[in-house]
Amino acid sequence: MKEKLTSSMSLEEVRELRSQTRWDKVRAAGDYQGEAEIDVDWSRVEVVRPDKKVMISVRLDADVLDFLKSQGPGYQSRLNAILRSYMKSQEKA
Repeated sequence: MKEKLTSSMSLEEVRELRSQTRWDKVRAAGDYQGEAEIDVDWSRVEVVRPDKKVMISVRLDADVLDFLKSQGPGYQSRLNAILRSYMKSQEKA
């Protein structure tokens, strides 16, 4: 089975990961000087664009919306991820 190599992250999640990076160690390490380099055949690269989002209006319970918003920016993306997870679980059933 092919392993999934991509994942979706909100901008806030990317910023959180970036803030956890030890940039001083990265800068101190310099360029990679390993024995083997990875050859990439760029002629076979496939660019995958995300599907276009559809704007809708939806009514949610106030406490559900408050919970999503309390998790920080990107609540709409989180809601989409929750719905996608549910959709995939139903497709398997």
